[in-house]
Parts: sequence; structure tokens; C-alpha cells
Amino acid sequence: MFKFSQKLCVILSIFVLASCSSAYYSAMEKVGIHKRDIMVDRVVDAKESQQEAQAQFKSALEEMTALINFDGGDLEEQYKVIQGQYEDSKEAAEHVSSRINKIEDVADALFDEWQDEIEQISSSNLKRQSSSKLRETQRRYESLVRSMRKAESKMGPVLSALKDNSLFLKHNLNAKAVGALQGEMVSIKNDVSALIKDMNSAIEQSQQFIDMLEK
Repeated sequence: MFKFSQKLCVILSIFVLASCSSAYYSAMEKVGIHKRDIMVDRVVDAKESQQEAQAQFKSALEEMTALINFDGGDLEEQYKVIQGQYEDSKEAAEHVSSRINKIEDVADALFDEWQDEIEQISSSNLKRQSSSKLRETQRRYESLVRSMRKAESKMGPVLSALKDNSLFLKHNLNAKAVGALQGEMVSIKNDVSALIKDMNSAIEQSQQFIDMLEK
């Protein structure tokens, strides 16, 4: 019974969220802001969140590098810096994920509406052109989301490494502990490098998709 109740709550939550989204899109439509406009805004937001995440993960890497090169001073303060970098990086990653989710939500609504409206077009020529445009937009959209999700997946290993190092340092505030972390740096640098590369690709695709929608 408990498991059934849990499932029911999940189903109801999904229904409520979907209803809220529909109500929001309908309200925006009434003031002249269409799903296409919302889509553009959300892709812009996602693009900006990825740029911010890039900067944050680079900052975290710089602080980790500074820690490895630590040469005297207050290790307690350095731990606080590393912990802060982890928290900021986690928050940046959550923003990226949230904004990708919002893109997917409005995309589903936009494409469903677009398909419904194509069916209302009586001209076979115009219907064919609109269908072609819809397919191309969906193709580009799917490529964009794959790119964003790929970059998103690269944040997990970096966050995990930052958390591990922060917790290790918390309980071992000495030079020996810092030395033990040196072996982790090659992996972290490689992970951050891969993350930055994939984010650059997603950011580039985001701009191309925005340009296409605004034509």
C-alpha cells in the first residue's frame, strides 16, 4: 500500500506540474508571448548557465591547483575555500540541469502545438512546407539537447572529485594530506578539460539554434 501511495503521489505531481506548465503557456499566449519565444528565452538561459558553470569549474580547478602547490599557511582556510568551490560548482551544475529541463518542457508543448496546427492547414503545399520546417527544427533541437546532456554528464565526476578532496582535507589538515591529493589532480584536470570542451560545443549549438528560431 505504501509503495502504491508513493507511485500515486508521483503521478499526481507529474499531472500537477504538467497542468501548471499548460496554464503558464496559455497565460503567456494571451499577452502575445508564444511558446517559440519562451523556447528562445530558455535556450538563452541554458547557454548562460553553461557559461557560468564553465567559469565556476575553472575556478574550482585553479583553487585545487593552488592547494596542491600549498607551501605553508593556514590549511583550515584553504579547506574552506575548496569546500566553497564545491558548493558553488554543485549549485552551478543544478542550474544547468534545471534549465535543460525547462527547455525540454516547452519543446514538448511547442512541437505538439505545431503538429496540431499543421493538421488545420488546408493547403497541401503550405502543410508540406510547415511539416518540413517542424522536422528540421525537431532534428536540430534533439541534437542540441543531446549536446547539453552530454556536457551535463561530465559535471558529475568533477563534482564527485571535488567533494572527495574536500572531505579528505577536512579530516586531514596537514601537508601529508595535501601530498596525497596530488595524484587526484591529473584525473580532475582531464575531467574539467572534457567538461569545458563539451560545454563549448553545447554553447555553440545553442547559439545556432537560437539564430534558427529567430529567422
